[in-house]
Amino acid sequence: MTTSLTLTEGGESRLVNLSLPEYEALRGLAIVDINPTLGAGTYEVSAGRKIGAVSIGELQVLVRPKVADLNRLLFLLGYSGKRPIWRDDRVQLAEADELLPALAETFVRLAARATEQGLLQGYQTVTDTLPVLRGRILAGEQMTRRYGLPVPLAVEYDDFTVDTAENRILLAAALRLLTVPRLSADARRRLQRLRITLADVTTPTRGSALPTWQTSRLNTHYHDALRLSKIVLAAQSFEHRAGDLAVTGFMFDMWQIYEDFVGTALGEALIAHGGRYVTQLPMHLDNAEEVRMQPDLVWLSPDGTPGAVVDAKYKAERPAGFPNADLYQMLAYCTVLAMPEGHLVYAKGNEAVRSHAVRHCGVVIHCHTLDLGLDPAALLRQVDHLADRIARRKPLLNPLE
Repeated sequence: MTTSLTLTEGGESRLVNLSLPEYEALRGLAIVDINPTLGAGTYEVSAGRKIGAVSIGELQVLVRPKVADLNRLLFLLGYSGKRPIWRDDRVQLAEADELLPALAETFVRLAARATEQGLLQGYQTVTDTLPVLRGRILAGEQMTRRYGLPVPLAVEYDDFTVDTAENRILLAAALRLLTVPRLSADARRRLQRLRITLADVTTPTRGSALPTWQTSRLNTHYHDALRLSKIVLAAQSFEHRAGDLAVTGFMFDMWQIYEDFVGTALGEALIAHGGRYVTQLPMHLDNAEEVRMQPDLVWLSPDGTPGAVVDAKYKAERPAGFPNADLYQMLAYCTVLAMPEGHLVYAKGNEAVRSHAVRHCGVVIHCHTLDLGLDPAALLRQVDHLADRIARRKPLLNPLE
């Protein structure tokens, strides 16, 4: 008999009876925080820093985001490719109260729209051995590996085929979504139909890198489906066994979604004030370059001088305010970059915006919040206001010498 456990980010923990294999599998997946209690077989389970759904034998665990409106979450997901994607209602989620099935419903709709006029075709260079000549003979291979025999011929030719990068990405996303629990029968049927439509496309092998694609006039009708595919494929998907239990799942890291959103949206807002921005700028804390650091966002002036350093924090605040460790981390960034001010940007909780002046060094660390409950337009306006405030600050000097 299937047992369901539904949790919400930031919500209360639940007491759940689990077998030892179920406990060990859940602990290994890290989708929830799980702790034993004094009762045998009873565990305290709460949502962790991931959202998604996993199936462990007959146990299904669903972790919902604290962003109640799934379309707002999808808006944030649209920034996971380091550029904003969603600007209209073409990618609105279906009426569903769970993210992953709703994401699957949206994907099949966009994929059907992309392929309704036929699959995108393109030229691919193929290396093969054939009994007849096609394209050009690979003379070196023919002599060294075929010992000069007249047939078969080692050839290379350009083939006009549906086995393109775009179609491979659609197929990979469809196969990934077929592993999602609780899909509607209609969505699963449409995904299977898409899989059949893409039968002549190379099936991706586990662990292999996805092909890259470039926007062009020819693949314009694929753009929305491909960008949603990238979001689907960016999630952690797995299928394995833990003892006698089959374990499958599909998870997103909410901290990564929020970090990508802040880095891209705030960076683009700062560009309006000049300069450019860099996300995840690699640098070192020490002169020996043994301690690596990567602030989420550094805004640079046209001459390369750092103008602001920003770090996004998607985490719960401690009862007395923002976590102290974040302040220490930002102080290290400001020290290395010789910045007089640093900015921490939290997902809005119960803490008011505050500034901390550090003793004896003149550094001020500002703690800001963004309200993810706002609609996309209002949230972007909040980002613009934050960019205006940050842009008024000036660096002490150029430290990257």
